[in-house]
Amino acid sequence: MQAFVIDPKKTSPNPLDNGTLITNHPLPTILNEKYALVKILRAGICNTDLEILQGYMGFGGILGHEFVGKVIQLHPSASQSLHDQWIGQRVCGDINIGCCNFSSSNSSNDDDDEDGTTNTSSSSCCTICNNKSNYNQSNIQMSRNHCPNRTVLGILNQNGTFAEYMTLPLSNLHVVPHSIPDEIAVFAEPLAAACRVVEQGLVQFRYGGGEECRGGDRVAILGDGKLGLCIAEILGREYLQAVAMHQKQGMKGGIAPQPPVLFGKHVHKLNLVSESGVQRRLVKECYTDETTMEEVSPDHANQYDVVIDSTGNPNGLTLAMTLCRPMGRLILKSTCAAGVKGFNSAPIVIDELQVIGSRCGPIDKALELLEGNSTEGVTENGVVVSAPLRMEKYITESFPLSRVRDALECAAKKSTMKVQLVMENN
Repeated sequence: MQAFVIDPKKTSPNPLDNGTLITNHPLPTILNEKYALVKILRAGICNTDLEILQGYMGFGGILGHEFVGKVIQLHPSASQSLHDQWIGQRVCGDINIGCCNFSSSNSSNDDDDEDGTTNTSSSSCCTICNNKSNYNQSNIQMSRNHCPNRTVLGILNQNGTFAEYMTLPLSNLHVVPHSIPDEIAVFAEPLAAACRVVEQGLVQFRYGGGEECRGGDRVAILGDGKLGLCIAEILGREYLQAVAMHQKQGMKGGIAPQPPVLFGKHVHKLNLVSESGVQRRLVKECYTDETTMEEVSPDHANQYDVVIDSTGNPNGLTLAMTLCRPMGRLILKSTCAAGVKGFNSAPIVIDELQVIGSRCGPIDKALELLEGNSTEGVTENGVVVSAPLRMEKYITESFPLSRVRDALECAAKKSTMKVQLVMENN
């Protein structure tokens, strides 16, 4: 099969030279009955992929983690019910693979779930993954993101999606509704990462009243790249839903929450979220002098309860700290191969900021949102509260896998939004 493979030993001045398109790469082996062989239909190029080409995570193997594919084969020992359930299904997937999937099930010690999958004995799982069986939502999220022995699709010890085929555990797969076309389904993973901020309960849009002098959190989103725009789409709709439900319930009075503010460098990118419910501002407006962009304006310094850094730039953290109010929440979504030179952590200590990482989110929620991509909008109890996502507006260009280098060069351009790879075996 064709596959784009990263060599971690290469440190070329041109990061694209650190990967090679191999035309005769072996097909992946289905490890055990918990895994499926997936034929990749489309894959998305993420900023993390570009960072990996520059040495982030020291990854070696097939690049890529955003995808939509079709299940074409299971392990010979998989039950007939699993074959009936999965073969031919179009799927997206969680990118973190927990340690419970690494070993084959022992039928004498393990129990079958209602869906025909098998629970691995607790002795073969870490404490985090084993606690998932308690079906506590927090435990499930911990297992999804934080197994200490995990591999990560196209990022950590697990071949990724820039190939014609890959394997992934059945427990990681999510069936894509028929109404979602392939080019939209690819957005499930990055949109899920945006949904993670809501899932973590880090932002509240509510009406103030009584002892509260204002309504909800004042939120700033830094970065108008792919992830920043996805976060704006999600949080803008959360804000609009809060306002719509307040009106729907006939409530009067109260202090309304403020819409989240997206700061970016490109007007054409900011305009992509004009219907999402966010305010859009150029990042230079944060400064007293828009030319030098050195001193942050009093209108923005320490004015936000929650600041989300999705710039993909290590220096974005410095501005984020300045915008965040004392004892506010600073949410980091960026992953960068390079560190911040001369980083000063004093503002975090002095202002007692809560610094919170935010990573992978709920694919099922992302698919639910994408299913409404072609509808009239997001509804809440019958009330239309925002325009549909229309994720196709983010696709700059699509390339066949054979032109993966051209695709990566396109993705690295500042003007580019989403680039997708289309597998030629389709």
